[in-house]
Amino acid sequence: MNRRHPFELTVPVTETDHSIGPADAPVTVVEYGDLECPNCKQAAPAVKLLLRRFTGRIRFVFRHFPLAEVHPHAIGAAEAAESAGAQGRFWPMHDLLFENQAHLKLHQLREYAERLQLDMARYTFEMNDHVHLQRIREHIQSGSESGVRSTPTFFVNGKVQDVSFGLAALFSTVEAVLSA
Repeated sequence: MNRRHPFELTVPVTETDHSIGPADAPVTVVEYGDLECPNCKQAAPAVKLLLRRFTGRIRFVFRHFPLAEVHPHAIGAAEAAESAGAQGRFWPMHDLLFENQAHLKLHQLREYAERLQLDMARYTFEMNDHVHLQRIREHIQSGSESGVRSTPTFFVNGKVQDVSFGLAALFSTVEAVLSA
């Protein structure tokens, strides 16, 4: 087990992570999120605003941390997002799932995959065989090792960012890091 200080990112960002923004950006924000979590849905527009405000200077990464005990459809939604990601459509699926968060049953996930024009034979195979479940478990494990207990949890350049009093703190931290 990694012996880093809790509340620091234990698994560095790699090219296999789902990210927006340049890989060499001076600031990397990692979110551990749950696609069925209302707080994560609320945070999504703020993340888009953050990306617009700091275009070219920030990289945003999303990792799955489904809280299955309170969100029964979160793992299925994460699998659907990963299946879409395997076809180069992670971010459109991510957004669609948040937009339709109250409707994440398997047949609804399939409708979203069809709407995104995914290869449905591949999607069906991957969902039925839980092809992406191991990756999701790895995200959960790395989140747990990094001190994640709830969603959304954000890390800025590897250090946890408290957003319990709102996402303004995230903007302030990014601004401070860029100014340093």
